[in-house]
Amino acid sequence: MADTVLYEVGDGLATITINRPEAMNALNIATKVALRDAVRAAAGDDAVRAVLLTSAGERAFCVGQDLKEHIGLLAEGSTSVMSTVTEHYNPVVRALTEMPKPVVAGVNGVAAGAGFGLALAADYRVVADTAGFNTSFAGVALTADSGISWTLPRVVGPGRAADLLLFPRTIKAQEAYELGIANRLVPAAELHAEAEKVARALAEGPTVAYAAIKESVAYGFSHSLAETLEKEDELQTRAGASEDHAIAVRAFVNKETPKYLGR
Repeated sequence: MADTVLYEVGDGLATITINRPEAMNALNIATKVALRDAVRAAAGDDAVRAVLLTSAGERAFCVGQDLKEHIGLLAEGSTSVMSTVTEHYNPVVRALTEMPKPVVAGVNGVAAGAGFGLALAADYRVVADTAGFNTSFAGVALTADSGISWTLPRVVGPGRAADLLLFPRTIKAQEAYELGIANRLVPAAELHAEAEKVARALAEGPTVAYAAIKESVAYGFSHSLAETLEKEDELQTRAGASEDHAIAVRAFVNKETPKYLGR
């Protein structure tokens, strides 16, 4: 794995760090490949119960596509310029949104374009008070990618999403919190510690239940109430049969703090 993406696993938590602070964590091909591989590794590792996606430095979470590399590829007439959506962005976003474990994004700075898309693909966003979000795509004559046409309307509503996509602007941290883009807003100096705290709490929680919650919320957006009720029934049966549910019930009755096993 390239050193532009760092990958660590400990105590049930996988930490994935985009590590190009000198380039505002822009995504060149090597970084996109490494990010895809890291997210897939976390998704497929049974020892991982939660994921923290964050970035190095203070200025940017990720400004999306590395436009310097992009310009060079366009000049060369490379056929790989737009295949990056299929080869990199789509697999990363699908792995983040579909893995049966919670994903926390620690947004330490600007999240633009695909960087915004990556943040929205997480289940929970801890955001520094100096951060900002920008769709950016229309500003370079492109349409949305990295799942943002699916995730953004679900967070802010279709009307607001259309406004932000057609007329890109930087959404400052406080507004992002008010819109629901940021789940938790913290001082910049506390961002990494708070994001890790949230992610570790999830890594110690009832993993089967979290997976079911994640699946049911995604399902409910595109299905009828009747279908969603059936899905809830199916998922509740699964969660109710888990060891963690039995642990939680015993702990509740005994007025103890449950120690979940993640199964």
